[in-house]
Amino acid sequence: MKYLRNMILAAAAALSVVGAQRVQAQDTQQAIAQDSVIETIKRRGALKVGMATFVPWAMRDKDGDLIGFEIDVAKKLAEDMGVEVEFIPTAWDGIIPALIAGNFDVIIGGMSITMQRNLTVNFTEPYAKSSFGVMSHIELTEGMVWPDDYNSTDVTFSCRRGATPCDYIKVHFPKATLRLFDDQAQTVQEVLNGNAEVMLSSQPLPAFTIYDNPEVVYSPTDELISPADSAFAVRKGDPDALNFFNNWIRYRTNDGWLQERHSFWFDGRPWADQVPE
Repeated sequence: MKYLRNMILAAAAALSVVGAQRVQAQDTQQAIAQDSVIETIKRRGALKVGMATFVPWAMRDKDGDLIGFEIDVAKKLAEDMGVEVEFIPTAWDGIIPALIAGNFDVIIGGMSITMQRNLTVNFTEPYAKSSFGVMSHIELTEGMVWPDDYNSTDVTFSCRRGATPCDYIKVHFPKATLRLFDDQAQTVQEVLNGNAEVMLSSQPLPAFTIYDNPEVVYSPTDELISPADSAFAVRKGDPDALNFFNNWIRYRTNDGWLQERHSFWFDGRPWADQVPE
């Protein structure tokens, strides 16, 4: 009889422990869900997006409004979430620290996945692809052969501060001078004005600039330089946000919406009359 009573007590104690563990697990799960940026967005009723202007990812039209591939992506994402969208333009070299500081919910800005960035933020699945392009000043680089002749102390590269092409230049052209600018227009103008020999930048900016200024600049190579995947960047420690954004990217990839919007902005310039010359 005593043995049976002890067995019952032991079983009751075990059930009590299991019950406590289940309650603790539920509390933990609820706490994680409440901390997710997805829940914050739903409560706020608005998706805050960190971005930087970069043709044709995001740019200002003639009325000063934001347009571009990233703008379409963020608007569609917010629409599918049933919330408004708020864009927060941020200097590119400070955009990851601003995300970590909580200035916005997600970076949607054509950001390439790199291992160094991934140490600080989490990336979603890719939603677009990118590569670098080269734009050289015709007169200043006459007779020069890419890439060997560009690794010289006589050559100056123009690059946007904080962008991945700058790191590429430092590694592959260590002898050259690297001139950094916070603004994309300044980066382009430096070469057009003849103050720098070459610009390395994400496509299609070099191609578009060459198309508009064929008498001043050209591409010294048809090589596809450093192809990469672009993804949303989110703060670490938020599996719910990563799950939701990944599933949204899959859904809008499968239904063709992302490809259609990407083709509109990158395969031509039907939007050119909307932006200042």
